[in-house]
Amino acid sequence: MLWRFWKTFDPRPYLIALWTFNFVLAIVIHFILLSTERFNWFDPLGAPVASAKTSGASALPGAP
Repeated sequence: MLWRFWKTFDPRPYLIALWTFNFVLAIVIHFILLSTERFNWFDPLGAPVASAKTSGASALPGAP
């Protein structure tokens, strides 16, 4: 009985569209993360600069 449903409905184009959308979404998320200072794994020197800004330490040695 279920074979009649699968003869009228072909899931292949929908699955290909779903996989393509998921792949594009993953690429976009990775590029968004790479554009941030905290999550850019290609520039390991960028992380200490971001943590120094949030530590509350003053940039000037004599400043309170």
